Amino acid sequence: MRCEVVAIGTELLLGQIVDTNSSWIGEQLAAAGIDCLLQTKVGDNRARIVQALRDAAERADAVICCGGLGPTQDDITRECIADVMGTSLEAIPAMEAEIAAMFQSRGRPMPESNRRQAERPIGSTFIHNDRGTAPGLICSVDVPGGTGGVIYAVPGVPHEMQAMMTRVIIPDLMARSGERAVIASRVLRTWGSSESAVAEMVAPCLDALDLPGAPPATIAFLASGMEGIKVRVTAKAANTAAVTRVLDEQETKLRTILGDLVFGIDADTMESVVAAQLVQRSFTLGLAESLTGGLIAARLVGVPGASDWFRGGVVSYASDVKFDVLGVERGPVVSARAARQMASGARHVLGADIGLSVTGVAGPDEQEGHPVGTVFVGLAIGQGTPEAVELRLPGDRERVRQYAAVSALNILRQRIESL
Repeated sequence: MRCEVVAIGTELLLGQIVDTNSSWIGEQLAAAGIDCLLQTKVGDNRARIVQALRDAAERADAVICCGGLGPTQDDITRECIADVMGTSLEAIPAMEAEIAAMFQSRGRPMPESNRRQAERPIGSTFIHNDRGTAPGLICSVDVPGGTGGVIYAVPGVPHEMQAMMTRVIIPDLMARSGERAVIASRVLRTWGSSESAVAEMVAPCLDALDLPGAPPATIAFLASGMEGIKVRVTAKAANTAAVTRVLDEQETKLRTILGDLVFGIDADTMESVVAAQLVQRSFTLGLAESLTGGLIAARLVGVPGASDWFRGGVVSYASDVKFDVLGVERGPVVSARAARQMASGARHVLGADIGLSVTGVAGPDEQEGHPVGTVFVGLAIGQGTPEAVELRLPGDRERVRQYAAVSALNILRQRIESL
């Protein structure tokens, strides 16, 4: 079963509303084992909507059309679907009475314009809307070049659309397909390498999936800025257990190749992973931040239960704070020495098991002979000798600061794993 989604509304093209409906629909189709081939957005223009629906109906077995079912003049989805079907609209008195009853239950008369919502293309059927006034539609279509399929129309209001998808459209699609399958994805989250480098490393896994007898799975990459490079594995199988086995096998292969570049999966964040490590080992953490100015602390306190393991942080932006509060020896503050002493000072001042520090040059100018992007991360664990790692990070001032925050947490993650 091949499916496409067409989202209707000029506001989507203008960026006034983010199209979260299409992504939600895509997730539901995947969970039901239905392939979503393409998602399209089109404005409130009759000719363009008709063309978009015809094109989708030629390519796919089913089209889910979202939006344009309201009572106003620019809500023209019903008319457009009728054009694609080669028919006209008919008024359904029973639906008009249902809409009027909804208004009456709210103590208001039904505006004349809402009568339009009781119209449907001849030959189609309504999908009952128990959360609003706009009924959905199920419309059989047979366009030239197509194989004959169906167009579903749902309101753009998310909770109304979701109810119709769950209650009617997904079951109807599964019945039409005659196939029971599950599509699922797993995302491996990496930090410390570029998208191209990760892709080169993973190339053998991609090649293996093209061989005869390989599991029905795909691997894709997504550069996510401050959240690293995501490697998404998608698989299709007869049931949840089978698709999970495929995902487990692919994850094992990818982890073998990528090693400690992988810091988590799916909804994991760098800070949530570090938090779990600290909790598991009953460690507490104290910070000393210079160029990051509290960014690391802000990420950590976003993790529920942070007060159990996060002692606090010293934003030692001024050199004197490094000297007087953290006990850093006077001298250059953009150095491995300063980073080590900042980490040790944070551990001591805050009474933590681990001290983590960041100092460096965010820009716009070089400092102490170091170019923009030079960052030193310090780490002091227990009574051990403090350590420092030098990084060269790309980007402008804000990106250097953000990258430094995540990179420091990643260094902490890798060091804890090695204990």
